[in-house]
This record gives sequence, structure tokens and C-alpha cells, in this order.
Amino acid sequence: MSIPGLAPRTAAWRVLHDIRHGIPFDLSLERALKAVPEADRGLAHELAAGTLRHRSTLDAAIAPHLDRGPEKIREDLLDILRLGAYQLLYLDRIPAHAAVDTAVTLGRRVAGARVGGFINAVLRKVSEERTAGSEARRAKSEEGATASLLATRYSHPEWLIERWIQRFGLEDTERLLEINNTRPSLVVQPARWNRESLIAALEQQEITWRPAPFGAGLVVEGRRPQELPGFAAGSCFVQDPAQALVVRFFERAPGTAVFDACAAPGGKAIAFSGHGFVAAADLRPARARRLRENLERAGQGPAAVLAADAAHPPVRPMQAVLLDAPCLGTGTFSRHPDARWRVTPEALATLAAEGGRLLRTLADVVAPGGLLFFATCSLEPEENEVQIDGFLAEDRRFRREPATSVPGELLTTAGDLMLLPHVHGTDGAFAARLRRVA
Repeated sequence: MSIPGLAPRTAAWRVLHDIRHGIPFDLSLERALKAVPEADRGLAHELAAGTLRHRSTLDAAIAPHLDRGPEKIREDLLDILRLGAYQLLYLDRIPAHAAVDTAVTLGRRVAGARVGGFINAVLRKVSEERTAGSEARRAKSEEGATASLLATRYSHPEWLIERWIQRFGLEDTERLLEINNTRPSLVVQPARWNRESLIAALEQQEITWRPAPFGAGLVVEGRRPQELPGFAAGSCFVQDPAQALVVRFFERAPGTAVFDACAAPGGKAIAFSGHGFVAAADLRPARARRLRENLERAGQGPAAVLAADAAHPPVRPMQAVLLDAPCLGTGTFSRHPDARWRVTPEALATLAAEGGRLLRTLADVVAPGGLLFFATCSLEPEENEVQIDGFLAEDRRFRREPATSVPGELLTTAGDLMLLPHVHGTDGAFAARLRRVA
């Protein structure tokens, strides 16, 4: 028998389960939603993403009602408690009894009938305290806003918060944490339709939209991408304003061929495809297939898709080469709520080293006079400006060549592009534009 509301909660639990086993959020969500009715998919997405964004706060709300603490509870049951607590503490539109009852039913299906009473008891205690708990979470005081308290309040790694406080200050760091815990907007970029035609079609279908920050796309409300006019035929593609600004910053002469070395899922390759040939590559065949699908749907010019390793670029020297470098992704925590639970100082060091090796390798396939584009979705200096400064100190063939195609307020003093979520209202991103002069 189908139990109302159980399908989206089961799907959300499966997402959390998959993430614990190393599957990225986007892929695990895509898998889980296949078994969910269309009308419930939005709730399933909200439950999974929200539970990830607020995990530390949820654990703090659950812990007082556990005899041995969250770390002693089976992970699959703890995820069910988190899902229930998220609904109780953050989703006012869901009745408390619905949150508790569906969690009990899900728990019994996952771990047997005996756990039902345990889940019921814990969540009812959380429910009884939710008003006071909500007020406590919202209370802010400069005296109490330490990195440790912020780590619990906003569910971020404490070591990362300490770094951000040193760079941005306490107030801006808390603003960044708040943004990371909000649901991102859907932003699309015109592809095979121009901006005017896309806007006209949205308005004809009474779809609410507004300009994205810095005119970098259209923010669409209340619809999924597949529901937008002409989407299947390539009218537009999904891309955050930050990445659209990165492409704008990388301005190149029309007709210039570009090698996009780490291209999946393909947003930059699609944007580049309207201005010349694009060779787009990705190491993993599954990601390369997705890249091909996206280019076939929305690409605007000739392109080739390669399953290839950026460490061994299969191209002759080209006039433009793009490295969208592997990074911690600290600028996209709102969009990828699972990423914050994978970041460590060790991962930062490893990824920065990998990005540096790829940058030096790809420099050799930039033709004399050509451009080397470097980008990350990270806020961390080791992956960004420190990376570029070190590269330029070693390789005298290249120099920075800042672009004039983006507002000056988005550029660092060195001329690189730097976007901060709490300052610019976009994802976080960094980009450098380097000219080979010898």
C-alpha cells in the first residue's frame, strides 16, 4: 500500500545514503527521483539538500535525546532522524505528525519494526523543543559567534570557517555561511535562442523571470529546466551567473578554436561553441557522454567531444586552452550541499597540487600568442591567485592579460576575476587570463 508522503522521504534518504558511499549529490538525486511521482520531486530535493546543509544543527537538536550520542547510532537511522528533524525545524508547511509518522514508517522499512518507537520518541522530543530551538538558532551575538559555534549553527567545517574569518572578517563570513545554506536560484543562459526570443517565450507562458546579477543570464522562478520553452531543442542551458561571467572574462576573438580540457557537464563549452570550434574533453566516459548530450542539445557551432585525460592532452598547440581545474568547490556549497562534508585541509593541498600540475601541462599546448584560461569554483587562495602567481614565476612564456569585458569591481588588483557569493550574489569563482608571449 502506498503511504502518502513516503516516496519523497524515501528518495531523500537514498540520496543521503548514496552520498555516504561516495556518490555525488547530483547523480544520487537523479537516481532517487526516478522512483518519485513528478509532484513530489521538489519535496524530495528540498529534504535531501536541506538535511545536508543543516546537518550539524540537526545533530545538535537530536543529540540531547540520544542516550549515547549521534556517533553511536547506525548511520542509516541517523539519516532518518535528520530528515525528520529537518522537517520539524525548518519546514513550517509540513505538520509535525506527518514528519514524525513518515520517519517512523521509513525507519521500520529500513531497520525493522523495533526502531519505530525509538524514532517516534526522539522526533517528538525535537518537535516539543522546536520553537525554542528555532529562536536559539536565529539568535546572533558578536560575543558568541566563534568559529566553533558558527560551525554548528551553519553546518560547515570549523577549520574552513576559521580561514574565512581571517580573510573576510566575522560579519562577512557569517553572511557567506547564510548564503551557502539557502536554496540556489535557477539561472539559464540563452543558447540557440537569443536573449530577446527567450524572454518573449517566458513571458508568453507567464513564467516569472528577472535579470541575473551583472546581466549574466535570466533567473527563472517556479519551473524546472525541462519545463522551459524550447529547452529540449537547445533554447537555453543552466549556468550560474558566476560561470557566465567567467566565460565573458575569457573573451577571445571570434573564430578562435578552444580546447576545454575538463569540460563536463559542458556549460562553458556550450557558451564557447557560438564563437568557434570547441574540442571538449573529460577523463571519465560517463561524464564525456553527458558532455556530448549537452552539446548536442544546446551547442551553437562545431564541436568535438573527447574522453581524454587533461594530464595527457590529445591536441596539437591551439590558440585557446581552458583548464577548469579540479578544486574544493567552496564557492558552490549552496548548489552542492554535500561538498562541505568532503573538504579537508589535506584535500585542499592535494587538489591545489593537481591543479598546478595540469596548468603546467596544458601550458605546453597553447600556441605562441595564444591564451591560457584558468578557472575554479573555489574561494581558496591556494587554488586561485597563489596558483597563478606560482605558475607565472616559473613559466616566463606567459603573462596576465586582464579582460575589459567584465566590470572592474569583479577584478582583483592583479587583474584576475574573483566572485564572492556574499559580495556579488553569485556562486564563488576565480579566473585568470594568461597570454603566451614567447
